[in-house]
Amino acid sequence: MTSAPLAARLGRVAGPLFFPVTAYGPDGDVDLDAFRAHVRAGVDAGAAAVFACCGTGEFHALTPQEFRRVVAAAVEETAGEVPVVAGAGYGTALAIQYAKLAEEAGADGLLAMPPYLVVADQEGLLSHYAALAAATSLETIVYQRDNAVFTPATVVALAGTPGVIGLKDGYGDLDLMQRIVSAVRTGLPGRDFLYFNGLPTAELTGPAYRGIGVTLYSSAVFAFAPDIALAFYRAMDSGDDELTGALLDHFYRPLVELRAKGRGYAVSLVKAGVRLGGLDVGEVRTPLTEPPAAHIEELTAIIARGRALLEKYRQERRG
Repeated sequence: MTSAPLAARLGRVAGPLFFPVTAYGPDGDVDLDAFRAHVRAGVDAGAAAVFACCGTGEFHALTPQEFRRVVAAAVEETAGEVPVVAGAGYGTALAIQYAKLAEEAGADGLLAMPPYLVVADQEGLLSHYAALAAATSLETIVYQRDNAVFTPATVVALAGTPGVIGLKDGYGDLDLMQRIVSAVRTGLPGRDFLYFNGLPTAELTGPAYRGIGVTLYSSAVFAFAPDIALAFYRAMDSGDDELTGALLDHFYRPLVELRAKGRGYAVSLVKAGVRLGGLDVGEVRTPLTEPPAAHIEELTAIIARGRALLEKYRQERRG
């Protein structure tokens, strides 16, 4: 773990945030060699940060012992080149246990996922995340989605909680996000609070989130097609509306439409994409299931179309 605070490092990133899948061997156990290869490929391709054992990494399916081993492998493989953030979730007691395991493994920070099963009020959610943030020295990003959706006033309170450095939004209500950003800006003047677009295929809503000042985002595509993910990031960041629009129309929108065809495809389709790239990371663990062959063929065609578009664009620019 590096000495620079996570908030400062993430505030300077220039690239997509990488959420690697967790690799499993033929026997169903965690395959750390394949996972390390996956992480290394992402870092070499230009990942700005590695978020290990989060949603795409099947946090829900890992035992505490497996979780610690996978986070430690990510820390060792990145060797301080980019920050490593680990997932933490379930009820408060278990979330704290996972946070402490992540700290022991050398992670730079936590992504705090929603509490398991229960629907809590705002006071209860605030108490939960405050307890989690206080349990370790790790800086914490709170993940807004499902049963953990916050009012602007609660986010102001979170932003004032020691150890909480940001909010990742997987809910997708831009009106709410604009009010949250405004409330923190006016309620805590000068507070450098981070915001992340955390929708399943965040690039599709990237231009809209940028309109309210949210430039950081998680990229599931980076896990299996980093060349496309980086090209999109650079196009959007540089104001290349032509390439941004073309990738949205011919790659990202078809990908999102395919993702909507199956339950759990935000994870299993990504894992299938990694396998298509030549790295055997195994299948998803139950209760998730694998996409059928027809959907794998569709994913293959979408990836090929995205790369053909990039090549055509490059040739036109060179010509």
